[in-house]
Amino acid sequence: MQERQAYIVLNMIEGLGPVTVRRLIDCLGSPKAILEADREALMQARGVGEKLALKIVVQRDSIDPEAEIEKAEEQGARIITPLDEEYPDALKAIHDPPLALYIKGHLHDADRKALAIVGSRATSQYGLKAADRFAFQLGQTGFTVVSGLARGTDTAAHMGALKSKGRTIAVLGGALDCLYPPENAELAEKIAKQGAVISEYPLGRQADRMTFPYRNRIISGLSMGVLLIESDIKGGSMHTADAATEQGRTVFALPGRIDTPGAKGPHLLIRNGAKLVQSLDDILEEYELLMPAAELEAPAAATAARPDVPLTEPESNVVQALWEEPLDVDALARAVGLASHELSGLLLGLEMKRVIRTLPGKVVELADDLRTMRNP
Repeated sequence: MQERQAYIVLNMIEGLGPVTVRRLIDCLGSPKAILEADREALMQARGVGEKLALKIVVQRDSIDPEAEIEKAEEQGARIITPLDEEYPDALKAIHDPPLALYIKGHLHDADRKALAIVGSRATSQYGLKAADRFAFQLGQTGFTVVSGLARGTDTAAHMGALKSKGRTIAVLGGALDCLYPPENAELAEKIAKQGAVISEYPLGRQADRMTFPYRNRIISGLSMGVLLIESDIKGGSMHTADAATEQGRTVFALPGRIDTPGAKGPHLLIRNGAKLVQSLDDILEEYELLMPAAELEAPAAATAARPDVPLTEPESNVVQALWEEPLDVDALARAVGLASHELSGLLLGLEMKRVIRTLPGKVVELADDLRTMRNP
């Protein structure tokens, strides 16, 4: 048995988690050695008692990793482990990285620039619009949007990212073949084509109250930061914010009306040090020093005007509209046929790439070097 197969088997043993597996590896040398050790040897690892050691010995011989790999392929998915190149470095760095990930779609290097958007399932219209808007703008600025495919906030965040033509990752609280909620099956297929749907749970594992909080560490672990839209103080998305804090990620929170339950969670986080967010600019400025403007670019063909700065098609349309003269925001929105909130995300991204600049009176013009090209 190969080491990566051993990881798959260990992930399928009930009652055995990533932290205990790491202790066993430290003690015995490798994942494969865990599956070959007797009960007494297993019990030498810290935290492994007689009961757990017996579970490992009894279950390991009945698990066929190749059969699980074949079942995943039948679902249009594949299984990766920490030994595989595709396994995200960001997850390797957390305290309890998943032993295996079941993936539909693809994980890319670009996903290291990811931000999670989470919130209540029973969110308000304000929360739904905010999740959609921030996800759309983040997608246009080159961020991968991570969420949990749940009803409410998660669904709005994934849909906003898809509309932006950006990448999005859905982390499930159950197995890939036990999708929850079932009405998001079509959305999951769209996400897999424009990002990835992932789960650490073996096929057949239904989502429950235990699995959802546990998967939240993956949502935050994949991300540079977490934006909380709406939540009660004891809401599930508060677990994601807590995980983000433990993992050293930035926590952002959207303020709301003081008389609404959904504002309680974000307001508590803000009081405890989370960054208050009113616009995309509040998020981008957090990473300006970590990520140079040139890195905040969505993958696309280069524009003829600026070959060194790849632009998306909508961004190129903005540049073309400004080629003759500066325009105010309203006139520019009409020229490129976009709504104000859609144009806002584009302009922020273009400013981060130093392609345009905004003047007083909400007038937008090309950057100095591009204006020189226009008027030699």
